Amino acid sequence: MALAAPPDFSDTAVRVQPLARTYPRGLYIERHQHDWGQLLYATSGVMWVDTPDEALAVPPQRAVWLPPQVPHGIRVVSDLQMRNIYLPPRLANTLDNRVQVIEVGRLLRELIINLVEQPHDQAQYIEALLELTLLELQRARRTLLTVPMPDTPDRRLLNLCQSVMASPSLAIAFEQHAENAGASVRTLARLFQGELGMGFAQWRRQVQLATAAAELIQGGSVSQISRSLGYSPSSFSDMFRRELGISPSRYASSSAPQA
Repeated sequence: MALAAPPDFSDTAVRVQPLARTYPRGLYIERHQHDWGQLLYATSGVMWVDTPDEALAVPPQRAVWLPPQVPHGIRVVSDLQMRNIYLPPRLANTLDNRVQVIEVGRLLRELIINLVEQPHDQAQYIEALLELTLLELQRARRTLLTVPMPDTPDRRLLNLCQSVMASPSLAIAFEQHAENAGASVRTLARLFQGELGMGFAQWRRQVQLATAAAELIQGGSVSQISRSLGYSPSSFSDMFRRELGISPSRYASSSAPQA
């Protein structure tokens, strides 16, 4: 399949703009924003999507709804097959007016893929797909596991946060992250409390939980996830249950995609 042309946001006559792209692991797309709303979805691969207020770990069973004018960046954790849909403001206003992480069931997944891959000359069919897609987006379940992000001109704190999101293991100490960010531990500890209202350890734990949740949804094993985050399986399970009130295995089964 040929990749779709870049969206033309000046074309106000159309009701949807599709985009298909492949992004390699490790790529970071700097923060930007659109006049149109965006449904950000990847059929394979995992990404972090960061906004001024929060970061979201997104596996293929999830999509991110970004209303118009919301700044966002994308960090590619593993190779992505991106299938995005852009909606003009008049349609975007029929959906949520804040960022949402949406559970993508089988029907919604196929609707997104078909909207992106349909030839432009199939106007009537695309219109029917779009109407059903909007209905599915309105009724889809939302998820709440997000990570707060700093909204500060101080690049040291943002660089440290992005570094932890890329490597959230306990094996990398706060001191090492601080050295890499070019600031003292004391300075960064103060910035964490001032910007995020919590300490480094608590914030990193939220990153670990979001990372683990994304991997569990994809079928990752508890032992493998535990090791990647620097825990033993038992200590990871205890931490996960203490923070979320549910065991990793139960979380994985309860988060299975809905039809």
